Amino acid sequence: MDYNEIKEKMDKTISVYAENLAEIRAGRANPAILNKITVDYYGVPTPISQVAGISVPEARLIVIQPWDANILKEIEKEILKSDIGINPNNDGKVIRLAFPELNEERRKEIVKDIKKIAEDAKVAIRSIRRDAIDGFRKQQKDSEITEDELKVAEDEVQKITDSKIAEIDSILANKEKEVMSV
Repeated sequence: MDYNEIKEKMDKTISVYAENLAEIRAGRANPAILNKITVDYYGVPTPISQVAGISVPEARLIVIQPWDANILKEIEKEILKSDIGINPNNDGKVIRLAFPELNEERRKEIVKDIKKIAEDAKVAIRSIRRDAIDGFRKQQKDSEITEDELKVAEDEVQKITDSKIAEIDSILANKEKEVMSV
């Protein structure tokens, strides 16, 4: 197992973590919360971003303008079914999603949620580290590498792990600041 493979797995974990954070509603309009919502477009489940223009004209407003006006009701229905917690406002041409101001209690709940997501990502990173070190130990046991090479490999994997966990902490701190300052 080489270090690039370990880094790739950890980077993938971090990118999934960042995507999960982007979907969390922080009081500011973020089109990423619509990423997981699909509409039935001619029998095919299609992401909203592929059937409509999505814009953020103000800090607390998302405007969804479908390219086919016939799908407007379907988009509205799917947004209501989703768990984003915002009621769509349909004026016949576009759908507006107005984000309410977050109160202090809700902000603290969101921070708690994002810390849990961060901890899950750290656990995944540590699991990758454990698998990598187990792989190196097996190589040493099979006499493919020496004990000194094993020690170097363990140290290198730990350095990579530390840097990736620091990256998660940095992303978490930025998101926490964003949630608390909106």
